Amino acid sequence: MATVAAYIDGFNLYYGMKNKYGRRHMWLDVVELVRQLRPKDTVTAVHYFSAIVKNEPVAAQNQTSYIDAMKVRNGDLLHVHLGRFKERTIKDCRRCGKSYTCSCGRQYRSYEEKGTDVALGAMMVADAALRIADTTLLVSADTDLAPALATVKAVNPDQRIYLAMPPGNTRASNHLTRVGNLGQFFIRERALRDAQLPNIVADAATGQIYARPAKWS
Repeated sequence: MATVAAYIDGFNLYYGMKNKYGRRHMWLDVVELVRQLRPKDTVTAVHYFSAIVKNEPVAAQNQTSYIDAMKVRNGDLLHVHLGRFKERTIKDCRRCGKSYTCSCGRQYRSYEEKGTDVALGAMMVADAALRIADTTLLVSADTDLAPALATVKAVNPDQRIYLAMPPGNTRASNHLTRVGNLGQFFIRERALRDAQLPNIVADAATGQIYARPAKWS
């Protein structure tokens, strides 16, 4: 039986699910999702890359509880890698490009997630070089990961690569498919629905209880 190591771009998957289905599939067991996507393969590792949101205490707590629930559920199969958010001042409209002008001098700020795409790409390449699995499964539509995919092929030409596009994508980017010899498919709602964590996850070692947030249903 073939083996698979998966690399999940947490925010790319999150925004795809949110835009397509709202929050009802957010309580997602990413290890089980990989099993749903590659049912004939043995999962050797799942790397989940994300960052904890800033200045939103409730959202941050929900996110932390979710990650902890996945760790309890999956043990050593799941590896969580957390980046960071960087604050930036918004000076131009993202839609039209014009500068914001306000007589009161108020500044608007947003937060950009930093570092996870670099970390994901580096981990994917390192694991391919070490040959920890026959197959690399990337869950992302981020075109910035194209160089990492190409490097995986360079360091291990025999490595099979599959690209799982998050919900909301209708086709893979040319930047990603240009790597060549790359399998691709789209994550369907059924896979998300069948890969949900139990509503209550209990840590037998500590007695800690993790519950699906009310808004995530």
